[in-house]
Amino acid sequence: MRANKNTYDTLIVGSGSAGAILATRLSEDPNRSVLLIEAGPDYPKFDEIPNEVKYGYARRETSANWGHTKTPVSDHKWSFIARYTDEAMPGIVPRGKVVGGSSAVNAQIFLRGVPEDYDTWASWGNDLWSYRELLPYFRMIETDTNFDGDFHGQSGPIIVRRFDQEDWNKDQLAFYNGAISLGYPDCPDHNLPDTTGVGPTPLNNPDGIRWSTAIGYLNNVRDRTNLTVMADCLVHRVVFDGKKAVGVLAESDGELVQYNAKEVILSAGAIGSPHLLLLSGVGPPSHLADMDVPLVLGLPGVGENLRDHPQVWVSWRTRDDFEQPPGRPGIQVTLRYTATDSHLPNDMLLHPSSRGIVGNRAVGPGSSEEYGLIMVVCLDLEVGSGSIRLRTNDPRIQPMLDYNFLEEEFDRQRMREGVRICVELGEKKEWSELVTERVSPTDKDLSSDERLDAWLRQWVQTSHHVSGTCKMGPDGDAMSVVDQFGNVRGLENLRIADASIMPDCIRANTNVTSMVIGERVADFIRRGK
Repeated sequence: MRANKNTYDTLIVGSGSAGAILATRLSEDPNRSVLLIEAGPDYPKFDEIPNEVKYGYARRETSANWGHTKTPVSDHKWSFIARYTDEAMPGIVPRGKVVGGSSAVNAQIFLRGVPEDYDTWASWGNDLWSYRELLPYFRMIETDTNFDGDFHGQSGPIIVRRFDQEDWNKDQLAFYNGAISLGYPDCPDHNLPDTTGVGPTPLNNPDGIRWSTAIGYLNNVRDRTNLTVMADCLVHRVVFDGKKAVGVLAESDGELVQYNAKEVILSAGAIGSPHLLLLSGVGPPSHLADMDVPLVLGLPGVGENLRDHPQVWVSWRTRDDFEQPPGRPGIQVTLRYTATDSHLPNDMLLHPSSRGIVGNRAVGPGSSEEYGLIMVVCLDLEVGSGSIRLRTNDPRIQPMLDYNFLEEEFDRQRMREGVRICVELGEKKEWSELVTERVSPTDKDLSSDERLDAWLRQWVQTSHHVSGTCKMGPDGDAMSVVDQFGNVRGLENLRIADASIMPDCIRANTNVTSMVIGERVADFIRRGK
């Protein structure tokens, strides 16, 4: 191992939704040197970006995706533990491995959480994270091409659009009309506070191009002499001098190199950041001892509180004359509503997909490559939570992900209702004219709560919105990992800024809020917090 004598002011691990923004904002100060490290490739020129990054949904193994699955296929796959079965359930867990991170491989849904999400964070001792505090940052990140006013931005780096109704696919229009006929209100703007119902999905894909943080932020500042972007570099661990972070040990071109910095920021995502902390000796002491990782600091909350949005698909086989839209699945319309007897507004999200896998399973035993129409049922605020643990102390080998989905009856109850709503929508005339039969769940699966629970447990999967695994909280919260400024408790010169610091998941896709976390923490740093 050779030593790298260069010392940066700020070293950021991970160039995703938050990390690329941090690098952009902090390098605005010409006197601050910034090193941004990314495990995957970099495509600084727009014409060089692969199609799976530029367009579509990069769910499969590509150069820009870790290519993880819920069940380990090799030592480089992610695991998924479903406690309600005897075996791990196979399935895909896409994570961005490219400059732009998961913002460069996701579904491009640009949806904010509801105000209650952020106000709840504030009520738990994070007073600078209320909806009122965050609204300027929501506006800062976006250029909304459909709406303006007090709640929308018009000059931000990320371009947002919604499909006009005349451009909706037949299934999307059928879903919308069916939801309206069931009494759900029309919702033209899901990103306004206190809205609910069915309407166009906000998307950050102008002209079909996924507007990642690499495109919207980094590509505009690459000529800054104080900013270094280092791609294809796998960080093994954070390097400490006592309780002070002094850099990272990383692998580049097969060689281990230590990169030094006055401050280290982990923005590797809600899987990557706790994984790195555990590998670095920060986490539950007994677990680290089991993994033969020398203890730097005992922090029991590292890897705990794993939150996500469990989802299932209701699927139909289409008529022979139905023409599938070209490209990847089309998501143009979203329904948000509050489940029956729920105290959580907009805790459910349903959307159709114009090109979905028939029969639910896209990877693993029973895989299907038959495309049909699906409706996705997503529980947007679950009660249950899971955890992340090391499988080994080798940084190349995935951690174990225990989502612990559907252990709570309240969660199962809301999911059952969502499935039955989709079945009812599928019986509406416009939808039924597009399909020949419902494939899953079957009428037998729907015949009782017990049978439907069994179906849910068989087919539930992640929405790829992992969060909360290094949650922020006040001094009295023994399970908090960072304070509300992102500082890791008990350590010096180490912060975390990504979805892992969310105290709970939000009632929306996590990309927008992760971007806001990047902007918010960058602002804290610039203000000396």
